[in-house]
Amino acid sequence: MIRSHLFLLFFTCSCIFIVGSSNAQDPQYSQYYAAPLYLNPAFTGSEQATRIGANYRNQWPGMNAQFTTFSAYIDTYLDDYNSGVGLLVMNDVEGAAQLRSTTISGLYSYELRIGQGAYFRPGFQASYIRRDIGFYENLIFANQIDPTDPFGPTLPGDEIPGLGEPVNLLSLSLGGLFFTEKFWLGASVHHVNQPNQSFIDNGISNLPMKLSLHTGYKISLGSGGYRNDFTHMFKERYFVPTVNYKRQGPFEQLDVGAYLFMEPIIFGLWYRGLPYKPVEQQSNRDAIVMMVGVNLLSGLNMGYSFDYTVSNLGIQSGGAHEVSISYVFPSQNQGKPRRRDTILPCPKF
Repeated sequence: MIRSHLFLLFFTCSCIFIVGSSNAQDPQYSQYYAAPLYLNPAFTGSEQATRIGANYRNQWPGMNAQFTTFSAYIDTYLDDYNSGVGLLVMNDVEGAAQLRSTTISGLYSYELRIGQGAYFRPGFQASYIRRDIGFYENLIFANQIDPTDPFGPTLPGDEIPGLGEPVNLLSLSLGGLFFTEKFWLGASVHHVNQPNQSFIDNGISNLPMKLSLHTGYKISLGSGGYRNDFTHMFKERYFVPTVNYKRQGPFEQLDVGAYLFMEPIIFGLWYRGLPYKPVEQQSNRDAIVMMVGVNLLSGLNMGYSFDYTVSNLGIQSGGAHEVSISYVFPSQNQGKPRRRDTILPCPKF
């Protein structure tokens, strides 16, 4: 009985949040470089080949209000136009109210050589977003709870005009990426037009802009043993410290960590949060992320990560599990001279 009342209260709070708040956050991936088109449209076509990939995240599976996100993408590079084009599809289900968001995005980028071994890639993204409440008929609002008998029968509620109907949005996003052989610096701004996401007729709840700044540096650790193939080359070893800053509305987070690549295995460890800057009087600690993945010479990349929750929710929330997979197809222009003389140094995960 107590559990059902708590679930009732959670439903109420969830609905109040959905209807009245403009501080909603976009879903996030811990393996943000394994979702390159979602992180920054400037990554579109960055492999200078055709690439496909998919990501799945299950956050807080130990609670009744878990968050699940799935996305898939494909991009390619048009060598004759120095351009990358891509398509991204994502489905996100949030919390007990089952707020569903389906996104379809078209992306474009252009690659500029600005110096010896130095490049800049501006990118653009246009997204169609459809949002709806999956279990609207089961939601209970504050005016349906009798204050003299809060755990008794619910009262009839007034219909809120428009609530329960899907919302359709058009979102525009921009990004840029500078990189050399060992360093990169990227920035993206999503939802620059701040579309109205309110479920209420004539209501205003603009989707806040999301800012991301991401950078890192690749440090060589020398060579390993010989590769077991016809190339007779040594295996790569390197260490990559990275930083990813995110801000959307009042929410801010910072991912700080590093990757260790011992071909073909890659390990990652980083911390997410800004503990010195609370949000709405709540601690801004989030998680410690641990990751393991494999980068194969065939072009196949697979990764798994686990978020160990260090926020007030604790590890009893179940943390978060995330899986990524991508494949880079062999170049169709093997014998053609390449216009780029360096490889983008950021990790696959």
